[in-house]
Amino acid sequence: MELTQVKAGLKNTVSEEVTEANTALAMGSGSLPVYATPAMTCLMEKAATEAVERFMPEGWTTVGISLHVAHKAATPVGLTVRAEAEVTAVEGRKLVFTVRAYDDKEEIGVGTHERFAVAREKFLAKAAGKVQH
Repeated sequence: MELTQVKAGLKNTVSEEVTEANTALAMGSGSLPVYATPAMTCLMEKAATEAVERFMPEGWTTVGISLHVAHKAATPVGLTVRAEAEVTAVEGRKLVFTVRAYDDKEEIGVGTHERFAVAREKFLAKAAGKVQH
């Protein structure tokens, strides 16, 4: 299986409002009521996933395999965070992205993310095989 339609330069942007529910305090990743690093990384992955999903062959999707980010600035409740993902390389079934996040004032995060194209049913069957009956 080749990802012939996914090319370097392909981009996608998603956003969400910072609420009490996605703060570090609420998510358990810290003790302050500011946008949580796990929320930021999830938004970055969402941007990457949505960038390529429509180009996947029937029955295929991508899964995250690597995420390396720096969370550079705090964002309070009430602001909006925007995450951008750009494909920088396609290496067989592995996709490499540059990811960035911004709030209403500044860049708050930057990094790289890798995803791998998988056949849905085969992937799920393998995962289900881990369950002891």
